[in-house]
Amino acid sequence: MTPTHHPAEDFLVAYAAGTLPEASSLIVATHMALCPDCRAEVRRLEALGGALLADMPEAPVADDLLASIFAQLESPQPKVGPIGGDGGLGVAVARRPAKASARTVIPEPLRGYLGCDLDGVRWSKVIRGVDEVSVPCGPAGGGAGPKVRLMRIRAGTAMPRHTHGGSELTLVLSGGFSDETGHFLRGDFVATDGSVDHQPVADDDADCICLAVTDAPLRLTGPLGRLINPFVSF
Repeated sequence: MTPTHHPAEDFLVAYAAGTLPEASSLIVATHMALCPDCRAEVRRLEALGGALLADMPEAPVADDLLASIFAQLESPQPKVGPIGGDGGLGVAVARRPAKASARTVIPEPLRGYLGCDLDGVRWSKVIRGVDEVSVPCGPAGGGAGPKVRLMRIRAGTAMPRHTHGGSELTLVLSGGFSDETGHFLRGDFVATDGSVDHQPVADDDADCICLAVTDAPLRLTGPLGRLINPFVSF
C-alpha cells in the first residue's frame, strides 16, 4: 500500500539539501523507506542540487581534509542495544539481526536507531492503552532538543484530546488511527502544531505503532484535560 499522506515539499527539499535536524531527518527517511513517491522526489531534488553545485566555482580545501575523513571513517562506532523500560537508557550490547516479520514493521533507518527489532522493544506505560519508548536521537549526552518516541496505541484506544505547544511529526508504522483531520495508515506522515486540537483513536482491528517527533509538550484540552495538565507530561 502506497502512503497517501506525505511530508510537505519544503521538508523534502531540506532533507535533500541535508539541512533538516537529525530527528526530523530520521522520521522523513523512515517515511521514504515506505514511500516510493517520496524516494523518487528526493532523488530528483538531489540530482537538481548536484547540477547546481557542478556549475559553482571550486572552493579551496585544507591540505589534510582527505586524511581527516579517513580517520573519522576508521574510528570505532558505538553500538546501541535494545532500549525501553529504563527510561530510554539502554545497555549497549551487540545488535541482533531483525526478524523478517519485524522488518516489515520497523524499516531502516529507524531500526538502526532502536538497535533491535519490534520484539526487542521494552515498552513503558504512559496511560492506559498507550505505551512508548524513547528513541536515542541527537548529540551524545542529551540536552535540549526534540523528543523522539516510538508509541503503541492499543486497538480501539482513544488518546486524550490535546493540542501542541510546538510541532509534532507522526509516522504510522503499523495499524492506523483516525482524528478530526483524517484516517492514517502505514507509511502516512502527519504534521500538526498548535492550530490543531484533536483526539487520535487507534483503529479497532490492530494496535497502532507510530514514530513521533515533538519539540514541545502536548497540552491536554477540554475541562478535565485543563485540570490535570499541571500533573502530566506527554
